[in-house]
Amino acid sequence: MTLIMARECEICGKGPAMGNSLSQRGKPKYLGGNGRKTTGITRRQFKPNLQKIRINENGGTASRRVCVQCIRSGNVQKAIVRKPFTLPKSS
Repeated sequence: MTLIMARECEICGKGPAMGNSLSQRGKPKYLGGNGRKTTGITRRQFKPNLQKIRINENGGTASRRVCVQCIRSGNVQKAIVRKPFTLPKSS
């Protein structure tokens, strides 16, 4: 049994990353101001862009929470969705 964490990609394991949020005042120098001044720094979370998609897995389909980076890079194969009210082609 695998433990599934919230906000984590089930393919690559990408999860939330920590960073800083800057509060600034003033006008930038290149716009004719005196320069930007940092008035506060607080911690924040960068959350991965997770999408719930159906993927091909072990000859069947499964619904997984996957980050967009895995989808775009081709790490997962999306399940083929057939048109409604059509029968599968028989060979």
